[in-house]
Amino acid sequence: MQAIVCEEPGRLAFKEQERPEIKEGYAQIRIRRIGVCGTDLHAFEGTQPYFTYPRILGHELSGELVEPNGAPGFKKGEIVTFIPYFNCGICIACISEKPNCCAKINVCGVHVDGGMAEYLNVPTYSLVHGDGLSYDELALVEPLAIGAHGIRRADVKPGEYVLVIGAGPIGLGIMEFARIAGAKVIAMDLNTKRLEFCMDRLKVDHIINVSAENVLERLSTITEGDMPTVVIDATGSLKAINSGFQYIAHGARYVLVGLQKGEISLSHPEFHKREATLMSSRNATRQDFEHVIASMKKGLVQPSNYITHRVQFDKVTDEFESWLDPANGVIKAMIEVQRAPL
Repeated sequence: MQAIVCEEPGRLAFKEQERPEIKEGYAQIRIRRIGVCGTDLHAFEGTQPYFTYPRILGHELSGELVEPNGAPGFKKGEIVTFIPYFNCGICIACISEKPNCCAKINVCGVHVDGGMAEYLNVPTYSLVHGDGLSYDELALVEPLAIGAHGIRRADVKPGEYVLVIGAGPIGLGIMEFARIAGAKVIAMDLNTKRLEFCMDRLKVDHIINVSAENVLERLSTITEGDMPTVVIDATGSLKAINSGFQYIAHGARYVLVGLQKGEISLSHPEFHKREATLMSSRNATRQDFEHVIASMKKGLVQPSNYITHRVQFDKVTDEFESWLDPANGVIKAMIEVQRAPL
């Protein structure tokens, strides 16, 4: 089979590899769609934490189940996706029903080789039924589940003001599920086109352009002086994360979905007097995946909003670097893998 390997920052290469053998406890998927996410782009740049090279990227995946290998309830030939955070099942996080932050986690495409390949073996416990969704839709479930998990972590209530910092693919998913939870959503970014997308496609309540507006004044006006009770960072920018502490209301929750390599800093007195809560949100759980699939089936989320670029598998190395340029307007690039021979 063919696979695309990120051999070092800035270099992708096609490699011929043996199709993986079926092992006990693993199912095999013929990959049909690969969504490209920030993790993949940051790995290519060399800025992704937890990453080593060489690595086959890709964890936003869908395909045909060619070998269920005894996975309960699954049958050969069905369309599936899977939960790409492979957990140990025995650590404190796993036994606390938090496999998304397993102490020994292996994230597909980060810690172990991912799905930019024609075939991929995944643990049978990770499989997720397609439930009638298309390949495109199923490849979008994982990034949207990240957003759904962040909203669940924040315990968003109807009527709350939720500020989402960063209107990239993950931020957009956070906005979607904040809206579904009944929140009044404020989108904040530097990119005018992204903010227009938030208004036109996602119907967010308010937008703030950081480069053109006084953020504190706008937030105060929108919230009638209270400030947002939930602030969620989806940028992975140290400057944006540190600035976010200024925007929280008294009693607010600040959730870090974005990830960067440095150390955050805050004014302890300002944070303390608000009795604020700071939390991280990592990956997602099966509950989040099921919530996303149900929301898609109900028409609450329109997957077609997200896919702005599409490329065939054999053209990925030609196109990949261009997706890093904001001028190209990429929200979600989708890679199509033609039917591989059995």
